[in-house]
Amino acid sequence: MLDKVRIVLVGTTHSGNIGSVARAMKTMGLSRLYLVDPQCEVDGQASALAAGATDVLRDVTIVPTLADAIGDCTLVAGTSARSRTLPWPMLSPRELGEKAQLEGQQGEVAFVFGRERSGLSNDELQQCHFHVCIDANPEYSSLNLAQAVQILCYEMRMAQLAAAPLASEPDQICYPPAQAMEGFYSHLEQALDHSGFLIKAHQGKVMEKLRCLFNRSRPDEHELNILRGILSSVLRLKRD
Repeated sequence: MLDKVRIVLVGTTHSGNIGSVARAMKTMGLSRLYLVDPQCEVDGQASALAAGATDVLRDVTIVPTLADAIGDCTLVAGTSARSRTLPWPMLSPRELGEKAQLEGQQGEVAFVFGRERSGLSNDELQQCHFHVCIDANPEYSSLNLAQAVQILCYEMRMAQLAAAPLASEPDQICYPPAQAMEGFYSHLEQALDHSGFLIKAHQGKVMEKLRCLFNRSRPDEHELNILRGILSSVLRLKRD
């Protein structure tokens, strides 16, 4: 099941961090590393800090955008501080491990980590189904990139080990991949604009709220097809 989980690093600036992340992954049994628009090479320093996990570096996938890294994933979790402005669905690392263990039996899973200094952008966070917050000491919450990856990978491994003896049947819910959800959001915005609901000055805020709503509700593939059908009906109607 761990082969279904990919670690996605966005805009990494230090090659040593890439190597340290590879080491953190391999110690927990994960091997699929994706780099989105890295600002450094996977060089000798990365290999040195990988400390024997050079096979993870050798098989790394490098892509230009986050959408390219998560397009086929049905569960995407982005690391983030808790937001007080947008009520995005939040998970603890332990809750994420348990959810990924269940949903990873049906589809691909991505854990997304942002830039060393600035983390993930708002646009990148909105491409994630859930945000994950590591509840570190509030007086000193400075985790480096590899440490954050290690914590999530550990919880993923613990959930996998706990579930293995149970031999439970896989979850039968089939969630759509991220690229299908992005297609839905584009379709939704088009239909709302066609109906006259959207006001240009507030269009972005409305879509942010709707993204939050649908990420929280997690429509499955069948439900998404119904929603797309409704939107197609709206678009066929002529505005007065």
